[in-house]
Amino acid sequence: MTNMTNVDIPVAGGALHALRFGDGPRTIVAAHGITASGMEFRTVARHLPPDWSLLALDLRGRGGSTHLPGPYGMAAHAADICAAAEFAGAPVVLTGHSMGGYAALRAAARRPDLFTRLVLIDGGLPLPVPAGAGPDAVLRATVGPAIARLSETYPSVDEYVAFFRRHPALAADWTEDVDAYARYDATGEPGAVRSRVDADAVAADGRDLIVDADSFGEDVRALTIPALLLHAPRGMLGQEPGMLPGPVVDAWTTGTPLTGELVPDCNHYTIVMAAHAAKIVARRLTA
Repeated sequence: MTNMTNVDIPVAGGALHALRFGDGPRTIVAAHGITASGMEFRTVARHLPPDWSLLALDLRGRGGSTHLPGPYGMAAHAADICAAAEFAGAPVVLTGHSMGGYAALRAAARRPDLFTRLVLIDGGLPLPVPAGAGPDAVLRATVGPAIARLSETYPSVDEYVAFFRRHPALAADWTEDVDAYARYDATGEPGAVRSRVDADAVAADGRDLIVDADSFGEDVRALTIPALLLHAPRGMLGQEPGMLPGPVVDAWTTGTPLTGELVPDCNHYTIVMAAHAAKIVARRLTA
């Protein structure tokens, strides 16, 4: 599956942009990570059966939805996801990667009638906040580097792509799809090319994930549709352990509606961007 079309979805404040991969009647709605875009699901879409299509959202402040105003946060993104599901002809399969997993989880917990099932991809579980650490300190330590990157400029789109190509989590698995993902994110004139992700949106969403962490546990317990967590053994820099360590996964897949599965030989990004992992994700989405 390689055909891609642009879609505008009516939401509060304007139109949410999305990328539709394929034209099959069975639909998956997908939400991406905190500094990403719907283009991150291109490899997964390639491995879907022909009777499926994937509607990959550009969440507020990202990709083609940079123009949309706040408020940001998981409740706002969940509302947009629900609007997308209704637009696509609910009920649909729902998935979310990284931060998108938290937004997807919230949508599924609040409007289960819109979704047949939920697949979380290396995200969605409440992560413990260090004792005594304030939210601003945790925010600086976790998404601070990402926010700083968003203000950096590059001489050309090719130089911007080269920055991504040096990323330790992507370098060994660089593909045409990853290249397209990086180019989709680039904006600006020559000499001042930068990411089109809105730094204020990233900061607001990051703070929401920290301050409201306990509420995601409540969402997991409240699920009434089949739910699967796919997680990676390596993290955001390609290192072990993964972003969701085994004990955290075990704690949230025991005695809750959520089941877990480790996707081998991948990291936080390549779980959706490397072909061998994306094939597994596609199979689970369409099982």
